[in-house]
Amino acid sequence: MNERTLTVKGIGNLKSAPDLVIITMNLTTTTPDYERTTECATLDIESIRKAIISVGYDKQALKTTDFKIKAEYESVKDAAGNWKRKFEGYSCIHHLKLEFDLDMKRLGETILAIAQCGANPEFDINFSIKDKAAVQAELLEKAVANATEKAAILAKASGVSLGAVKHIDYSWGELRLYSNTRFVESAIMEAPAAFGMEIEPEDVEVNDTVTVIWGIE
Repeated sequence: MNERTLTVKGIGNLKSAPDLVIITMNLTTTTPDYERTTECATLDIESIRKAIISVGYDKQALKTTDFKIKAEYESVKDAAGNWKRKFEGYSCIHHLKLEFDLDMKRLGETILAIAQCGANPEFDINFSIKDKAAVQAELLEKAVANATEKAAILAKASGVSLGAVKHIDYSWGELRLYSNTRFVESAIMEAPAAFGMEIEPEDVEVNDTVTVIWGIE
């Protein structure tokens, strides 16, 4: 005889004020010469590093998340009308990240310093949460509680009793802990001083699911 079970998916929802600023920067340098490209890229990175140090950060605060150098080619037609690959030079692509506690005044000072350093990186600013493990733990507790509440309602409505938990299914994955508040690059570069304004980022809203299987009697 097959064991009778009840399977329920629980959903945990959480809303929390962000307490972390994440600035990501992309630097791309292209010249016809490999050594010149690496030299220019190094100067740009040092300019950014000096800029953040000038407003109170440690040298190690600026992190590299990706770095690569590649040859660039352009497709052109020759005299006979055939497409050929023409060498354009070398590109150095450097992705950088700077994280710090949420403070709009400090953000304004940081953006202003970087905007004036001459490196002209592409910007992206996000607001997140520092203690990601605590968020995930609370979400799981809420998801299991939600599943249990639903299971109790279904069991009562069906005239059965919940038995022991037989199985819990959860897919571990990285949560996207970002506020919907974003700053576009044009706004950052055109008016960096505006970041001294009292801007309140939206809360971070996140959810997660867990599936619980009970035996029923």
